Amino acid sequence: MPDARNVPPEPPDTTDEADLGAADVAEKIGDHPVLHALGRIGLVSYGVVHLLIAVLAARIALGGPGRADKAGALQAVAATGFGRVLLWVVALGLVALVLWQLAEVLFGHRGLPRAQRVRRTAVDLAEAVVFGLLAKTAADVAADGGARPSSKPVPSAVLELPGGPFLLVLAGLGITAVAGYAVYRGLSEAFLRDLDLRGAGLRRSLLVMRLGRVGWPALGVAYGTSGVLLVVAAVRYDPTQPVGLDAGLKALGAQPFGQLLLLVLAVGLAVFGVYSLFDARHRAD
Repeated sequence: MPDARNVPPEPPDTTDEADLGAADVAEKIGDHPVLHALGRIGLVSYGVVHLLIAVLAARIALGGPGRADKAGALQAVAATGFGRVLLWVVALGLVALVLWQLAEVLFGHRGLPRAQRVRRTAVDLAEAVVFGLLAKTAADVAADGGARPSSKPVPSAVLELPGGPFLLVLAGLGITAVAGYAVYRGLSEAFLRDLDLRGAGLRRSLLVMRLGRVGWPALGVAYGTSGVLLVVAAVRYDPTQPVGLDAGLKALGAQPFGQLLLLVLAVGLAVFGVYSLFDARHRAD
């Protein structure tokens, strides 16, 4: 019978420890100050883009030319002296913002009730997609030297796919749902949970709250219109149907009292742009 004292001990199971170590490293990366600093640059970029969209929308309301969407705003940036360099900075900041949002998805909202955590995670994922698409647009415009993309519009390409109209309806309904949540986020002041206004002072805190109450609903109305147009294009099976933010704003401007409505919406988008600048300053880490 072997002596138990001579039997070597079994090696410890380090699988769980390795998994925890990898999770800790990923969480530290998500909380890194450099990532947050770049993310704040992304929020500033997001605000500036919507300020430019507001200017373009007001120009269209007054009968001027231009594209009142993100691509049009980024092309306006590209036309400046250091425009292409600025666009690469915008793209980098937005990519960092995507990583920041994904870190919130993976490691944030702990301790919340399950339903609330699922809802907050879905919002973070939706924002990550929005920031990611804008980052790609900024990089594409910078790479093309500010030229308008020559490729076929995405909705037209989707309509040509098997089941394309169904996919486009889903996309339109999804955009409309996100837009509706943006309206709710502003009216309910749900945006405040993303901010850390400690030390901001009473006057600045009230200003940020008022900007959010106006800016978020304006953003929702603008993008909700483009979501509806996507559904219309799918139902009519019309690849030539103009869609997107620019088409939505122009469709709104074509309605009775449309010029006034478009000017009011342009002011609202400008308010959201200013709010985004404060968001960059006071976004909770």
